[in-house]
Amino acid sequence: MTQPQSKNEGTRKKVSIGTLRTMKAKGIPVSYVTAYDYPSACFADAAGIDMILVGDSGGMTTLGYKNTLPVTMEEMLHFSKAVCRGNKTAFVVGDMPFMTYQPSTKIAVKNAGRFIAEAGCDAIKLEGGKKMASRIRGIADSGIAVMGHLGLTPQSLSAAGGYKVYGKTRDEFKILLEDAFEVQEAGASFILLEAIPEEPAGYIRDALKIPVYGIGAGKNLDGQLLILHDLIGAFVGDINPKFAKKYCSVGEIVTKALKDYNSEVKAGEFPAKEHLYPIDPVEAAKIKEWVEAEKKAAPSSPSRKLNDGPHEGRVFV
Repeated sequence: MTQPQSKNEGTRKKVSIGTLRTMKAKGIPVSYVTAYDYPSACFADAAGIDMILVGDSGGMTTLGYKNTLPVTMEEMLHFSKAVCRGNKTAFVVGDMPFMTYQPSTKIAVKNAGRFIAEAGCDAIKLEGGKKMASRIRGIADSGIAVMGHLGLTPQSLSAAGGYKVYGKTRDEFKILLEDAFEVQEAGASFILLEAIPEEPAGYIRDALKIPVYGIGAGKNLDGQLLILHDLIGAFVGDINPKFAKKYCSVGEIVTKALKDYNSEVKAGEFPAKEHLYPIDPVEAAKIKEWVEAEKKAAPSSPSRKLNDGPHEGRVFV
């Protein structure tokens, strides 16, 4: 596969935490998408996307899980390694899956380190507010950049009672804001807000020093995240979030292409002449002559064995 070439190839430097902080200071919104494999990372990087999240949502978009809970550390490392091989300049964040950081700070630091050392990510993301502050602090103190995640946190859906919008009341907003301060004070380098109305999300962004990004949290933030499969219309599950804009319909395009292929194979239209490898007519005639001679020399049984050459013992029909 030839890696797509970006217009900024050779000119754009690797996006760093410093880059992201500068973008916040200058009011330049960050573009942020998920990717789970080498081609997607190549495409995102070539498009000039600033950040890539190797999300545990890959369990749903690419592995067919009903939610993110079954996703393992090994699966996330597999995704992350592929993405980091394809990416050249975007800032890559590895998403820590369920129960790889909740049990203890020691476990959290160890698994966070694997995203950096083994996969090549630039930072990690984990869900939770003040209850996860000790995990964030431990990881940050070990020299690893951390992205917090507040609002709708998919790994806590069972406890939360399913998908819902957060921060719709004053009390909910105050809890979110307190959690955001706790995450920042614990050493997080940035925060992701999910499924929060635009106004309260913007207030949280204004209250913090670190960059605040959003997915379904309005415009008043330092950047926007979308799930790649939602963005390109390739997600085949039942979830259809209100905030996800579909920029194309890859699923429909791919399905139509496969239907056309299936029809042409059945009708004998594929492969056509232009898809065939050429052969010298003289050599083709020699092969045909040999095959015909072998068929005539065959016994009355429906097949016989070739007794010469490297394929001795194979059945010739």
